[in-house]
Amino acid sequence: MIEQWHITIPELTGRTKRRVWLYLPESYTYNDDRHYPVLYMFDGQNIFFDEDATFGKSWGMNDFMEATGTDLIIAAVECSHSSDHGRLSEYSPYDFTERTIGTIEGKGAVTMDWLTGVFKPYIDAHYRTIPDRTHTFIGGSSMGGLMSIFALLHYNGVFSRAAALSPSLFIAPSASEEMIRASHPAPDTILYMDYGTNEMGKGLRMRRAFGKTASLLLEKGVLLDARLVPGGEHCEASWEQQIPFFMNTLMYDIDDIIR
Repeated sequence: MIEQWHITIPELTGRTKRRVWLYLPESYTYNDDRHYPVLYMFDGQNIFFDEDATFGKSWGMNDFMEATGTDLIIAAVECSHSSDHGRLSEYSPYDFTERTIGTIEGKGAVTMDWLTGVFKPYIDAHYRTIPDRTHTFIGGSSMGGLMSIFALLHYNGVFSRAAALSPSLFIAPSASEEMIRASHPAPDTILYMDYGTNEMGKGLRMRRAFGKTASLLLEKGVLLDARLVPGGEHCEASWEQQIPFFMNTLMYDIDDIIR
């Protein structure tokens, strides 16, 4: 079952409304005593239904969740569609300059302060969640993947696990590396991270950068599940195919708790 409503994020886009999608497992409707882990996701418009997706193709998460009966709540917030590169800004932990668009002011910390300080408390207050760090995850792709790594490492007291698909770590490699080096994740921190081989081109630069990122994460003690996806593309259709892989990592050894 999916609920949908509109919210505003005044700190980022003032009174402009954006959508929220909340997936509730089937068991939620008949087991009033049970509480659930929560996965927060970026680019909410692309997660569940093709008719909502920016490019007409979603991840199909609703189909996967219903088919597998995974007992997990998913809370997905729509990105900014502002013409002044609002999505890039709110999904970047740091300022960066791109040749074709200029300098982007990174407001990732503002985004995460809202998500952890406003949105998560609302979800915990209105739904039967297990609000502790162990059962709170975050995930996304592309810039949302970058934000998922940032959230896991720098809001580690809130999130214990993350899924970062095709993360945009390479828009500003030095800043990405510093973001990792400056973090202090707990020893039980788990990250799924992947990248498609067709995203990397024919050169070795992207493979080496991916390897360096993985090495830095391992040095920080992150329990890393890193994959190069054979034939993987930078698109929702490809990310949909990775759902079983990252969901296995997120849900691995999670206690089946009833409160």
